[in-house]
Amino acid sequence: MKTLRNRSCLLACLWLCGCSPLMKGSIDTFKAAVQGPEPLHLTTADVAAVPYAQIKVTTPSSEGVMAKLRQQGDLQYWVASGKQVLMMRNGLVVRTAGLEPGLDGTRFDGESPFKRGLQHVIEDETSIRWIDMYQGKHIGLAVNSRFSRKGLETVSIIDKPYVLRRIDEKIEIPALGFSGTNRYWVRPDDGQILQSEQYVTPELRLTIVHIRPDWETTR
Repeated sequence: MKTLRNRSCLLACLWLCGCSPLMKGSIDTFKAAVQGPEPLHLTTADVAAVPYAQIKVTTPSSEGVMAKLRQQGDLQYWVASGKQVLMMRNGLVVRTAGLEPGLDGTRFDGESPFKRGLQHVIEDETSIRWIDMYQGKHIGLAVNSRFSRKGLETVSIIDKPYVLRRIDEKIEIPALGFSGTNRYWVRPDDGQILQSEQYVTPELRLTIVHIRPDWETTR
């Protein structure tokens, strides 16, 4: 069964590298760009042509599309044809491959507010998680976070408007002297994160937009 799953993922990756104009024209843009990311111009037809849930991911120097090829429990595997991988739990990136500087693992001290749903966080709620980083062999770095509830905002995704609540997360990594702010735009009714800006590591900030969420692939 494991061999069958791995073969299915391999075939899916090969398919992503194939004739789809969306994948051929966008995932390759994860290659570093000196002048910053080349913006993708996606249409509803482009996205609908790929039978997988999809996210658009923007880094400081690149932009591309990833497809969700596998899920184990609440752990999702988002893959690009260039072999970049994001592993996400409940909308939070918990591990990366092929994007540097990489994140090797994430674990929470107690319950994850992302698992509970960010629509339930209260003002100034705090949380602690621990991360491991590839570079510098940083193991067990504490990430202290404090949440702030913002108002409703209209976010346009592939020309479709969504009224979402913004949740800000102020994070600090004392061992590195780092602080920053993550932002999440969530559906008020169920807490699904449709768009986010996340410091995966202090030097890797991602903007993630669900251009084709899971529920749309079952229509």
